[in-house]
Amino acid sequence: MAVTPLLAMIRKDLRLFFTDRRAVVMSFAAPIVIASFFGAIFSSVRGMAERARMAVHVVDRDGGPVARAIVSSLRDDKNLAVTVSAPDDAWAAVGRGSAVVAIVIPPGFGEAAGRAFFGAPDRPRLEFLYDPVRPAELAMVRGVLTEHIMRALSRELLPGHLTFPYDVQEIAVTARANTSYNAYAHAFAGMGVQFLLFAAVDLGIGILLDRQRGVWKRMRSAPLSRAVLLGGKAASGALITLTTLLTSFAFAMLVFRVRIEGSVLGFLAVSVACALMATTFGLLVAAIGGTPAATRGVATFAVLVVVMLGGAWVPTFIFPAWLQRLTIVVPTRWAMDGLDAMTWRGLPLSATVAPTLVLLGFAALFGALALVRFPWDEP
Repeated sequence: MAVTPLLAMIRKDLRLFFTDRRAVVMSFAAPIVIASFFGAIFSSVRGMAERARMAVHVVDRDGGPVARAIVSSLRDDKNLAVTVSAPDDAWAAVGRGSAVVAIVIPPGFGEAAGRAFFGAPDRPRLEFLYDPVRPAELAMVRGVLTEHIMRALSRELLPGHLTFPYDVQEIAVTARANTSYNAYAHAFAGMGVQFLLFAAVDLGIGILLDRQRGVWKRMRSAPLSRAVLLGGKAASGALITLTTLLTSFAFAMLVFRVRIEGSVLGFLAVSVACALMATTFGLLVAAIGGTPAATRGVATFAVLVVVMLGGAWVPTFIFPAWLQRLTIVVPTRWAMDGLDAMTWRGLPLSATVAPTLVLLGFAALFGALALVRFPWDEP
């Protein structure tokens, strides 16, 4: 008996959503546009993005053959954009953020480094002026510089000069052979999850507005249980959010060659679990929220925090170790792991079991709290 009114509520909500053309366009267009932007920034697909070089200034206060060889070698490095400048210019460039690092080669560096190369105790000191918000790039520049200094010293000090006894072959590895990383897959997963939660916030705000207008009081006068009323909202919301997520990925597949390299069934399972988690989050917003205006601000802030912590904007591996451990309690982390596993990582269906179950667990928790906390008696 409860199925008929439940289906009627779902049809009503879907009809209202699709008749608002502006809302429909924004629901589908916004995640596609923003995901395309993020994908272009982080893309490593050949022909679609040029590797960004780190801007480095070099101050050569030595001027000797070793220092000149170091500067020349740095200029040829494909990872660096090197500018030879005066000390004041280098300091200013780092201070305003236009350079990652300024390397200051002191007077007499070449001779002192040559003696230290053969075991002398006094070693010359290089100065690194660096942008404090980019410590990771400082470490990379230090590593690159070490290679160029060793090459320059061996070339100047040894007749046959030393060469590195190995070459390096870089191979990007995913779980499935003959596949490559596509940054657009991660970007569309991240923005898809973010806008699922934003849509859920809109669902919750809509319920709050209906409650203010007395709509829920009139609905409660019908012979319908509380579970049916909230279940109808949850089902229609899940269908809408799932449609937006799948539409975003369809666009990514057609335009940016994103592929489901893992299991299609696993991808659909994670997507459905994401939609249910997001929708029940919206119901929880409606259950514990106050006025629509105040609730929207708090809920939007909460969404931005969990999306950021979940790795939707940037991958979680760049987070500090303690924060990476903390994010396992955030549902968006599991959503991102599951979607990444089924797209560019190419993992098997079993890789989606944990993310799907955790997301369904969050959905059950949010739904139960919404059912208990929803203020049914308010007009």
